Amino acid sequence: MVHVTHRTASRGRRSAFRGLSLALGAALAVGAVAVGAPASAAGRPAPPAPSTSTGHGGAVSSVDAEASAVGLEVLRKGGNAADAAVATAAALGVTEPYSAGIGGGGYFVYFDAATGEVTTIDGRETAPSAMPTDAFINPATGAPYPFADAVSSGLSVGVPGTVATWEAALDRFGTESLKEMLKPSILLATRGFRVDSTFAQQTAANQARFAAFPATADLFLPNGAPPVVGSTFTNPDLAKTLREIALRGTDAFYEGAIADEIAAIAQDPQTDPAATLPAFPGFLTAGDLADYTVLEQDPTHVEYRGLDVYGMAPSSSGGTTVGESLNILENYDLAGSDTAQSLHLYLEATAHAFADRNAYVGDPAFVDVPTDTLLSQDFADARACVIDPDAASVKPVAPAPLDAAGCDVAALEEQADTENISTTHLSVVDQWGNAVAYTLTIEQTGGSGMTVPGRGFLLNNELTDFNFAPIRENDPNLVEPGKRPRSSMSPTIVLDGGDVRFVVGSPGGSMIITTVTQVLMNRIDLGMTLPEAVAAPRASQRNTAAVSAEQAFRDAFEAQLTPYGHQFSTAAEIGAVAAIEVDADGLMTAVAEPVRRGGGTGLVLDPAP
Repeated sequence: MVHVTHRTASRGRRSAFRGLSLALGAALAVGAVAVGAPASAAGRPAPPAPSTSTGHGGAVSSVDAEASAVGLEVLRKGGNAADAAVATAAALGVTEPYSAGIGGGGYFVYFDAATGEVTTIDGRETAPSAMPTDAFINPATGAPYPFADAVSSGLSVGVPGTVATWEAALDRFGTESLKEMLKPSILLATRGFRVDSTFAQQTAANQARFAAFPATADLFLPNGAPPVVGSTFTNPDLAKTLREIALRGTDAFYEGAIADEIAAIAQDPQTDPAATLPAFPGFLTAGDLADYTVLEQDPTHVEYRGLDVYGMAPSSSGGTTVGESLNILENYDLAGSDTAQSLHLYLEATAHAFADRNAYVGDPAFVDVPTDTLLSQDFADARACVIDPDAASVKPVAPAPLDAAGCDVAALEEQADTENISTTHLSVVDQWGNAVAYTLTIEQTGGSGMTVPGRGFLLNNELTDFNFAPIRENDPNLVEPGKRPRSSMSPTIVLDGGDVRFVVGSPGGSMIITTVTQVLMNRIDLGMTLPEAVAAPRASQRNTAAVSAEQAFRDAFEAQLTPYGHQFSTAAEIGAVAAIEVDADGLMTAVAEPVRRGGGTGLVLDPAP
């Protein structure tokens, strides 16, 4: 079931957030803090930043301490999970501008404890209405553009869906207005946040690319260099933009001056005269922004070990591929196996599920996605029958026929997945048992690299998630006007007897799917606590010749898995999970990464003694 949700004017609601308004007014009276000032110049203590907290009353987990603190304060003042999720996401757009923000999109999964229903919002970016199907083909050569050239260009920019997602989530599930939920992020952008090593490193890694775009260089390369760790980074242009949206609603973003400015920079990227990037012009128009809609639709659903696992249906491939992977693993007693064999079966399950993802999943408005088949236990059982418990399949494995009932399928060459490892995720549970899993992104770290001049936010490069040229007959992920590119974002909510048990998600490009699957397996099957399941070393098999694995995973398990026939390559980090567990007695455990991506922050409203 899919409902098109049109944007509506932000409507007023009850407000327990007047304190935030007063704080905002004080911050504006003081003025912005300059980049380069010490963190204490912001005039406030740093928020608490434990990676794991346990207690009652509500929980928030994200990669960032400031953002988690914003969400927890919303819960403290009586807001529900949807309110807190939007406020947290807006704050992440300030402190994690290279991973998320109003120039991007995402997927929002909501559990309503009163009704027992799980609903999703597809806020994925769309291709412009005038974008041709051969947009990523170089007319001079007939070959696809190099990926690196397409990324940093207007050609890669899809119609952003994040602001419309926030409005739809609050209108459908929330108790507060968008105006109120944007106030903390306006305050944060005005007063600034402390630059940590992750932010500094991400800026440095993109320095050459950011320098090519004057508006981006002015914002993120003060004095021509990345900001210094420990300095305070402010973004008054973003504060001004968010303030306009808060005062005028989403029409301020999707119609009028901001929409015109987004379209102008996408159609005619402004580069430094010395820049060598091609910076191809794109097709996005102000009309495309005015026409954008989010989609409210049913989640994916599978049963796993007696639990109900809900995820995001296409255009995301997350729900179907996590679901198929778990359905395959349902065939095995992982708890009764040794760890090496359980990991072997996990790697095989995800490889086969990825083969089917690549063959069949795209935007269902444009291709016939066999979602019910991909999520059926019968289909997964057919996949399991070609898995040898004692030997790795030769990769890549073939996608299964949709009427799969046997084991005789032929191999098919796979193309390398270009979905980037950036993105961010947040998880929220409130005092009433409502829950949100929300993954949002601008794709590449730094998106397209293009900042809208005077607006303080980067534009996405989500359209590079399309296949540039067909890689198989009836390729489901080719660009078409108005189409949503396939995504791997996998916001997931797990219910136990109708109550929320786990909320899980992660960044990581196509490795998001394997990260969520591995964390669930670690917790449900392998006897780990949720903090242990999140911290454990990771590996990702996406139907490729070699398994991508963190060095810690290779150190611990490579010698045991090589005899199965698995080959390995090293990935520095896989994912950055933000998760929550609620036990049968209502005790909440908010868990974020202790180390990956600089560590995250899990907070609860009333910590357990």
